[in-house]
Amino acid sequence: MDRINCFKAYDIRGKVPSELDAELAYKIGLAYAKYIDAEKIVIGRDVRRSSDALFEALKRALNDNGVDVIDLGLCGTEMVYYATPALDADGGIMITASHNPPEYNGMKFVRKGSLPIGYDSGLKEVEKMILSDNLSPLSHDPGDTKHFNVMNGFLNNLKKFYDPEKINPFKVVVNAGNGCAGLTLDAIESQLPIKMIKIFNEPNSDFPNGVPNPLLPENRKPTIDAVLQNNANLGVAWDGDFDRCFFFDEKGNFIEGYYIIGLLAKSILKKNPGEKIVHDPRLIWNTIDLVEKAGGIPVVSQSGHAFIKQKMREVDSIYGGEMSAHHYFRDNAYSDSGMIPFLLILQLMSEEQRALSDLVEEMIANYPCSGEINSQIADPAKKIEEIAAKYSDGKHDRIDGLSVEYERWRFNVRMSNTEPIIRLNVESKGDIKLMNEKTEELLKIIRG
Repeated sequence: MDRINCFKAYDIRGKVPSELDAELAYKIGLAYAKYIDAEKIVIGRDVRRSSDALFEALKRALNDNGVDVIDLGLCGTEMVYYATPALDADGGIMITASHNPPEYNGMKFVRKGSLPIGYDSGLKEVEKMILSDNLSPLSHDPGDTKHFNVMNGFLNNLKKFYDPEKINPFKVVVNAGNGCAGLTLDAIESQLPIKMIKIFNEPNSDFPNGVPNPLLPENRKPTIDAVLQNNANLGVAWDGDFDRCFFFDEKGNFIEGYYIIGLLAKSILKKNPGEKIVHDPRLIWNTIDLVEKAGGIPVVSQSGHAFIKQKMREVDSIYGGEMSAHHYFRDNAYSDSGMIPFLLILQLMSEEQRALSDLVEEMIANYPCSGEINSQIADPAKKIEEIAAKYSDGKHDRIDGLSVEYERWRFNVRMSNTEPIIRLNVESKGDIKLMNEKTEELLKIIRG
């Protein structure tokens, strides 16, 4: 065996116990500690039923290796990203499968300073150590484990990004999806002047209201209904480990993450002119247009948190955004956050005295997009080459999958890292009819 199924491009993720169990978690803990030569590690976990057992196995492995463990308990991924540098730890592990169904679990890893560890930046070595059984403990002097409540420090860190006194007393629907966000929303509520209308706020490992993945259209309805029933100014929903948040305007419309990048970039550049903004290559025209108009410098990067964070460090970028609703901030250890965008959008709506629908209306009209459309097919790589040949007269780039650009429209097709899926994104310059026609045309080729 030369691969372990649950080792993915950016993290570890698999079904419990068939692909990931306590025995494998113990080995992962030993290999990770050895790989980063750790003395102190932060561990947090999400609400999943299997998270406690995986935590116990990791903790035992690390303590057996002489490593001290700081146990954050139930928390969000960004709290591990915050705590790793804040507590001067050598690394951090978040036990989570994010938006996957309840039978899944996984782990996200960082090293000192919350530098991400993906397959090509460390997980491959961890996997090799496990497969070659190169796991003898570094130390026989056991480490210890201390519980640490990170909430106050985490909330104080958020204050670097927003001013509660500049936020209007909006009525806001917040949907934690029975994941971990509810605990933080409860804690931050008293610091904000808004009225929160909470739905699915209690953490529940069974996810009785569906998996916390607001990208699925069927999961958006409860937030939309609550916005309309309560005549709210805004709706916000989070995924399971709340490193992503998704926005709904006062009319109940879901706002694509693509347009939120433009809004955040514009807002950040107003206070920090001339800075660089990193974005992914799936949908780009709106971001480039807004960043350049705001006096910033747009920089494209391959999709995926490891690549975006690396590019941001390379070019010293203040903010990075992916249309999949991952938003990264230099002053947050270059890490993604699901809480900072929520607070920034509240402040932007307040300062501009405009509804979210009004803030995004012009962007949507100027650059209509298809949103990401997934198609399951047998041979994604072959299909992408077929598309490249058909659209050979366009301007091509291969930063991430295949992007093809014409004067009035462009598209990106890319393969999933984990499934036989092609992901399609199409946009146009102010022509929704053309965008829809080209989306249909491409889908016929992909699915035909």
